[in-house]
Amino acid sequence: MGKQEDFVLRSLEERDVRFVRLWFTDVLGFLKSVAVAPAELEGAFDEGIGFDGSAIEGFARVSESDMLALPDPSTFQLLPWRDNGTTATARMFCDIVMPDGSPSYADPRHVLKRTLSKAAEKGFTFYTHPEIEFYLMKDQPKVGVMPVPVDSSGYFDHTTQAEGADFRREAITYLEQMGISVEYSHHEGGPGQQEIDLRYADALSTADNIMTFRNVIREVALSQGVWATFMPKPFTEHPGSGMHTHVSLFEGDNNAFYEAGAEYQLSKTGRQFIAGILRHAPEISVVTNQWVNSYKRMLIGGEAPSYVCWGHNNRSAMVRVPMYKPNKGQSTRVEIRSLDAACNPYLAYAVILAAGMKGIEEGYELPPEAEDDVWALSDQERHSLGIDPLPRSLADAIDIAERSELLAETLGEHVFDFFLRNKRAEWAEYRREVTSFERDRMLPVL
Repeated sequence: MGKQEDFVLRSLEERDVRFVRLWFTDVLGFLKSVAVAPAELEGAFDEGIGFDGSAIEGFARVSESDMLALPDPSTFQLLPWRDNGTTATARMFCDIVMPDGSPSYADPRHVLKRTLSKAAEKGFTFYTHPEIEFYLMKDQPKVGVMPVPVDSSGYFDHTTQAEGADFRREAITYLEQMGISVEYSHHEGGPGQQEIDLRYADALSTADNIMTFRNVIREVALSQGVWATFMPKPFTEHPGSGMHTHVSLFEGDNNAFYEAGAEYQLSKTGRQFIAGILRHAPEISVVTNQWVNSYKRMLIGGEAPSYVCWGHNNRSAMVRVPMYKPNKGQSTRVEIRSLDAACNPYLAYAVILAAGMKGIEEGYELPPEAEDDVWALSDQERHSLGIDPLPRSLADAIDIAERSELLAETLGEHVFDFFLRNKRAEWAEYRREVTSFERDRMLPVL
């Protein structure tokens, strides 16, 4: 048993931990959890905890259902909202393995680790820094009842309404107690809408942190009598919730995106990475924007991108190169603005990295940047500039994804097949639904 496992076992005794929650994520990005007693943990490190994989979305068929959750001791943290001063509860993320010890083909965490390993073979480490948006509602959602935001404030507002500020303070306290560093927090543009930005970290740690973040946000909301949602577009008239993510590649201690004296200080590697993201954007959209509601957020006129293009400090572009800060070459990065706050972060970061690496490996040329407000251009003007639309709906995204070799290779055959099958079923169910829009418009006149 290694040093990290020994540290965990000592911590269990020192902090009087009574339960350890083992976390993992299904293919759609929902958090799963099993609690074990501390006495069982040493065995779990050696052999894993067995479970029925066929009961988890996308994991296995009944005939091959036996799987093991193997705790990752580097992710050990106490859950601050479960610490009563005398006893504590902890959590660890797990890798899912088969009975023979081989990685599970269905584990999203493994999909990302496999993609990171391919980049590491080329000498690259992938770092990510997400800006996560969400709404706070006054009550738990009820079918047929319009949710009410906790306030009517706007972007960066500092108000006397305490709900948002108090909420963010408690949530950030919990996150930092769990080793998750927060860079900024503020009120976003919609009423009740919040944004909390996590400090950059390697992509696997970031994905783990996002899953923890969602859990913390929901726990704090419930404790304060409100409801938090990461739904991409909960209101017709208010902005959607995105997860703009700044990304960079490092070669050792050097930022591979930085080149002194180049335009925007952006290296050839950085330009090829952006070119890869742009070329493959339509086919990876089904992962970065995986819900039928995701495409309501991406309609023209909001902060979300609708077209495949890049620009320097252009917030209407899908990919933005932020302003260079003198003497801070290591901070050179690329912001991808299409992701929403409800994606599976393991799969989303895997496909983004794969697309960017494809651009580097194949030497893609970066198209001209979009200097104008892309939303303000006509369709003809966008066409003449070579700016194509992102998928308009989940159905469009599925059709494009089905033909994607990059997506199939990155996700693996099992995840690729299950994911698209599930998305097709979601779209079919959505198409059958008669909406309030139809009833309100047509019942009075038809």
